[in-house]
Amino acid sequence: MANIFIGGAWPYANGSLHLGRLASLLPGDVLARYFRSKGGKVLYVSGSDCHGTPVAVQAIQEGVSPGDIADRFHQEFAECFKQLGFTYDLYTRTDQVFHHHVVQELFLSLLEKGYLYKKTIQQTYCETDQRFLPDRYVEGVCPVCKNRARGDQCDFCSTLLDPADLSDKTCKICGNPPVERPTEHYYLALSGFQAELTEYAKQAQGWKENAVQLTGRYLKEGLQDRAVTRDLTWGVDVPVEGFEDKKIYVWIEAVSGYLSASKQWAAETGGSWESFWLKGTEEITAYYVHGKDNIPFHTVVWPALLLGVGGLHLPDRIISCEYMTLEGKKFSTSSNWAVWVPDIMSRYQPDSIRYFLIANGPEKRDTDFSWREFIHSHNGELLGAFGNFVNRTLAFIDKSFEGRVPEGNLNEEWKKTTEDLYLASGVLIEEGHLKEAIELIFAYVRGANKFFDEQKPWAQIKENREACGYTLHTCVQMIANLSNLLHPFIPFSCEKIRRFLTLGQPIWNLNSVPANRQIQDLELLFQRNDISRIEEETSLLENQKL
Repeated sequence: MANIFIGGAWPYANGSLHLGRLASLLPGDVLARYFRSKGGKVLYVSGSDCHGTPVAVQAIQEGVSPGDIADRFHQEFAECFKQLGFTYDLYTRTDQVFHHHVVQELFLSLLEKGYLYKKTIQQTYCETDQRFLPDRYVEGVCPVCKNRARGDQCDFCSTLLDPADLSDKTCKICGNPPVERPTEHYYLALSGFQAELTEYAKQAQGWKENAVQLTGRYLKEGLQDRAVTRDLTWGVDVPVEGFEDKKIYVWIEAVSGYLSASKQWAAETGGSWESFWLKGTEEITAYYVHGKDNIPFHTVVWPALLLGVGGLHLPDRIISCEYMTLEGKKFSTSSNWAVWVPDIMSRYQPDSIRYFLIANGPEKRDTDFSWREFIHSHNGELLGAFGNFVNRTLAFIDKSFEGRVPEGNLNEEWKKTTEDLYLASGVLIEEGHLKEAIELIFAYVRGANKFFDEQKPWAQIKENREACGYTLHTCVQMIANLSNLLHPFIPFSCEKIRRFLTLGQPIWNLNSVPANRQIQDLELLFQRNDISRIEEETSLLENQKL
């Protein structure tokens, strides 16, 4: 098996995570858990983007330093990911010295190889605040779709922008219209990679359709050279004389975090970052997991940087989800129209959140989060189908067989069905079709419940105790294998099952539990959520809206 690199997108450390952002990140952990259960060599990294202008703008609004904002939300992110069961090999942050050094090395390598050049441009400048206004410090009208947009990218039509492209510009800090002043910056000769990137995109396999379409659009329009430095006080220093008052632009710096995090992981653990990055060493498959708004940075910008440096492995699989709405409306952090991750985690099980975001998430198209669907999803599928099958099987054994797995064997039909399920769902996971994979596994859960109902162990125990034992033995084997198959998706409940049945670490292969094994510490996997909570949560959401 190839070495598996998984890069999860780096959330801006300027505010709490909401469910829409979490939906775009969760597939990374599913992939990591799956490949590890197959015995693969996996490196899964991410971190908090502490240098983005959203962080600096938030700091200005609160009257604190950008570092204070970054510290607060990095710690919150790390805690949320831990509670949700994310298995990053390293979750780091961009405002560390290690990251700065790697980014500066990349910058100097690109400069040495002739891919960076200096250029004097007119840049937006706020006379009120007496400062240059890069990207998100400026808002205006998008030249393509005419909607209001930030100075780096339009959220409506996904066009990559520069503040100079916008009309009717205003300063994000004070709201006044800016003027333009000359300033010198380094530019990346992105246009020089047009042919190579076109060929790269043409040969790409395992990209989501939105990534194929958007990347094709950027390439068809023709790549434009982009500034890689900015007049900022917060970020990575430009390692060139005469540029001491400037920083490396966050769009080149943040994506470089995938490499810097890999090198940091190696430095801290003694692992080999090279085996996940260097061409010609070992077979590598690199997954990049993020939202639709990050596509061009992963399919155009990052590959261009890697090609410029040379010898480094390009992205293979682009797992880019669509958008999630909330109760039919777009998530809006400014209006507080959001379900915040720390908040929902204070009241609901992490597996309920993970399950909903995979089974009902925006994998291929925009989807909606509603409290009604969330509560019914938990009660109907997690509790009603999966939890119910596990509980009634093991509780029956606990009561009627002294808590010991009865004699029996998995009949050949169920054995083949289970083996086929490992194969089919594994292929779907590797292709990033997580929703189809979990649907397939839950079809097996429904089949297992049907088997239990048809065999009627409650009647068999009175008429033929041995036949009842065979039924329950078969059900235990199904449960043991479901604890493997569902482990990437809902790990906490699967860990409980492994404790009940004294199973080892999850493996992506047919598993069996021997007869006479004692069931340990049996408890319910899930608690029912009262449907009155639908109205309570909807009311809370409406009341929090600004």
